[in-house]
Amino acid sequence: MTRLIIQIPCLNEAETIAQTIDELPRAIDGIDQIEILIIDDGSTDETVSVAKAAGAHHIVSNGVNRGLAQSFTRGIDAALRLGADIIVNTDGDNQYKGEDVAALVRPILDNRADIVVGDRQTATIDHFSPTKKALQKLGSQFVSNLANAEVADAVSGFRAFSRDAALGLTVRSSFSYTTETIIQAGRRRLRISSVPIRTNKVDRPSRLFRSIPHFLVRTGRTMLRAYAMFEPLRIFAGLGILLMLAGSVPVVRFLIHFFAGDGSGMIQSLIIGGVLMLMGAISAMFALIADLVAYNRQLLELTLERVRKIEYAMEADKTAARKRFPAQKIRDELSALKSRVGG
Repeated sequence: MTRLIIQIPCLNEAETIAQTIDELPRAIDGIDQIEILIIDDGSTDETVSVAKAAGAHHIVSNGVNRGLAQSFTRGIDAALRLGADIIVNTDGDNQYKGEDVAALVRPILDNRADIVVGDRQTATIDHFSPTKKALQKLGSQFVSNLANAEVADAVSGFRAFSRDAALGLTVRSSFSYTTETIIQAGRRRLRISSVPIRTNKVDRPSRLFRSIPHFLVRTGRTMLRAYAMFEPLRIFAGLGILLMLAGSVPVVRFLIHFFAGDGSGMIQSLIIGGVLMLMGAISAMFALIADLVAYNRQLLELTLERVRKIEYAMEADKTAARKRFPAQKIRDELSALKSRVGG
């Protein structure tokens, strides 16, 4: 039986969550069971009660506002514990067309992808400014290069994950999961696919970032950190080479003047060049250390993935056992056995 769980991180989405849930499909070819999971990120309105009334099957509450990245992670964990074979993430503000869930999961069902990202085709969205369209295209291309995979809309939150892909996800950012999970998946050589999706206009301002510059800074920091975790040798070694090349220029300048008999006034060049070359050598040493740390991190992630598989399998076995042998039935049988023995 193939189980699909659609998770929806929510923060004060009482006005839109009912419509969002109502537009989600209740049946998809190849899917036997569809369930809806709400991750309440400290909402202060009636989001949870409205979601329950609209048909949500599961509720995970953060208690307080923990941010989108942690809400996404908690949702993935809950979906895996519930036995999801495919997990779809969407937004509670009804930005994405629920009908497109079927197109989103199709590449996974056909075993053509491990992760599918919904492409909003931002170039065709009328209410997106030219600046936002250009930044989205440039940013998606940059993320694609870092991930070594082609992704048309890197910051789209409408995406699907196979169970195996979700088991290996480890989100470290406190801001957003979108770019980090793509870079991580690409570097793990998972199959990433994009499918065109439709969107609805959302009038309220984003709760994730205050402005475009704020979004660019936070996202850029997340991308750099995610890439550095997988390619530390390339980053630190490249920095070291640049520093040593920069340091070699004043050193060569000093040597030319020194052998020409005019080196007494060029000591500053020798000092500056020597410091730069020393910094380059230190960066090169950091590159080796960081590469060893990255290798160790990969081993830890593999261990964590196996632990998760074992943990979720044990929980599934316990759940099946409870369904097969309900506690009340066991107590009744024990009571009857005691009565027979006593008799």
